[in-house]
Amino acid sequence: MTILAAMLIAASAFAAPKNYELKSPDGKLAVTVEAGEGISYTLSHDGDLLLDKTVISMATVSGELFGGIQPVRKVTRRTVSQTIPTVMYKKAEVKDEFNEMTLKFKKFSLVFRAYDDGMAYRFVSHLKDQYQIEQEFVNFNFAEDWNMWAGYVAHNTHSLEGQYFTSNEAQYTYAPLSQWNKDRIAFLPLMVDGPHGKKIVITEADNRDYPCFYLYNNEGGKQLSGRFPAVPKNVKQGGHNMLQMVVESTEPYIARCEGETEFPWRIVAVSERDVQMADNDMVYRLAKPADPAADWSWVKPGKVAWDWWNDWNLYGVDFRAGINNDTYKYYIDFASANGIEYVILDEGWNVNLKADLFQIIPEIDLAELASYAEERNVGLILWAGYHAFDRDMEKVCKHYSEMGFKGFKIDFMDRADQDMVQFHTRAAETAAKYHMMVDFHGTYKPTGLHRTYPNVVNYEGVFGLENMKWAPGHVDQVKYDVTVPYIRMMAGPMDYTQGAMRNATRGNYRAVNSEAMSQGTRCRQLAQYVIFDSPINMLCDSPSNYMKEKECTEFIAAVPEIWDETVGIDGKVGEYIAMARRKGADWYVGAMTDWSERDMTLDLSFLPEGSYKVELYRDGINADRAACDYKKEIVDLPADRKLDIHMMPGGGFVAKISPFFTFFD
Repeated sequence: MTILAAMLIAASAFAAPKNYELKSPDGKLAVTVEAGEGISYTLSHDGDLLLDKTVISMATVSGELFGGIQPVRKVTRRTVSQTIPTVMYKKAEVKDEFNEMTLKFKKFSLVFRAYDDGMAYRFVSHLKDQYQIEQEFVNFNFAEDWNMWAGYVAHNTHSLEGQYFTSNEAQYTYAPLSQWNKDRIAFLPLMVDGPHGKKIVITEADNRDYPCFYLYNNEGGKQLSGRFPAVPKNVKQGGHNMLQMVVESTEPYIARCEGETEFPWRIVAVSERDVQMADNDMVYRLAKPADPAADWSWVKPGKVAWDWWNDWNLYGVDFRAGINNDTYKYYIDFASANGIEYVILDEGWNVNLKADLFQIIPEIDLAELASYAEERNVGLILWAGYHAFDRDMEKVCKHYSEMGFKGFKIDFMDRADQDMVQFHTRAAETAAKYHMMVDFHGTYKPTGLHRTYPNVVNYEGVFGLENMKWAPGHVDQVKYDVTVPYIRMMAGPMDYTQGAMRNATRGNYRAVNSEAMSQGTRCRQLAQYVIFDSPINMLCDSPSNYMKEKECTEFIAAVPEIWDETVGIDGKVGEYIAMARRKGADWYVGAMTDWSERDMTLDLSFLPEGSYKVELYRDGINADRAACDYKKEIVDLPADRKLDIHMMPGGGFVAKISPFFTFFD
């Protein structure tokens, strides 16, 4: 009995929970991990509790539990301070400074990192052979019932499971955590208002072969929990034009794994000022780096003359506009004449309902178009339905690369289960093999694949301008425009597809499929080329319209797509934003407001010493009545580096700021 008592005392001490502390380099952000009787953590920032005790774990089908009552065998720590050179990003290099703590258990490890602008953790499995993850328990127990900006899934709402079939496009609902819509799951990123004006954003990174998670409020309180789509068991071709694979049944687990596995990072980003979240690099930092031996110089950013939004609607021509060679030659000529790098052939160039990228409609001669474009120094990009691309991926990439095409816009994935995430990785890898760029449309938010494979140049997963072709008048795209940079754009670039030359005030907007318009002013559309991250950036409107708007077209064509430096000037989620970006010696500044008329003073004190000329585009005096009204001016930058601007309702402002000695070059 004495021996038994001693063993029980030893076991009790063995399993007693212990706390492990981790702080950010600036000391403001603090993570406290409790391990022994399960695993939980708390998160605070500069004395403000953000996440109260939050329990996390993973469970396998065979009964292994990453968590539970088990001791920490070893704790290791490290500090990293470095800069990461980037490819195709919003800045030339990213500051990567963090403190890291790894808790090693018998069959898994748990890694925490603390940055000045957020924290992240990931599980690492040490299991051998094959196994299945039955469930991952990822929770975020907020300290108070704060307001959130939730992107609820908008389609297939007959069940929570049905909502996993989604393009992740919706406007944001602003409400307290406790008032979660119980009929909906929400996609990432999701923002929560913290104390003292702080913002908290939940997302994930370095996900290349594991399901993405969505958020749900199980209890109606202040805790959000992750929900994962299961591994598909049976899928059937169907969906949009037979280009999708629809899940008919699933396995009783969320992921198949084998051997040592690093699971995705779960991110809690934190900002003290709203605009800092629009320039957060955590997803890029935490993603797997690209192969350092690979040559990515063939990946070229650029603008794209786009056909679909304007419904191939040319005028003043002597041929019937539509999906045919004459129309695309016209687009190519327009792109060539205006220094626009690419033209896309969107849906319609291949035979409908066949899901076969080698069956081309008779009105299109791809070889002729490829030759015509090459002679005019314009690259061509092909739209591809997901299943059509997946079924012949290697053959498709090889064939169209040899023909001279530069990339694919792959569409209608509309899933985020493990099989679909693995498809994205395979598509990026295979396309890179043949020097083809990829724009993932109809997909989930970025998780860092654009760092691992820089040929991944854009993602949708955004309620972009395409919706203005059919959205009713009560849809407030203007408010969305000044919300999405702080939330969705935090995860990475977004294929919003701006550039409308038909612009509408709040009362004048209406949905017109063949002659679509934007909400808000012309200058708002111009500003989006500076504010929105997009290495491959569409010109959504008709070449016929752009050719009537020479000043605006010249400005759009000249704005860079990737940058050397990014500075968040000012902003408030859902109300306004002002951003500055540098390319070489030139700075571009963009600003947008909601439907409130707004005066702002832009503090440009970050500019280097010297004299500057400013080429600016501001809302015209009548832009509240005719949204296309704007005025271009060239002025000297004031010596105090303060620029006063005025924006009309739904308005915008954009400027190019150049050192005086280069302005006239």
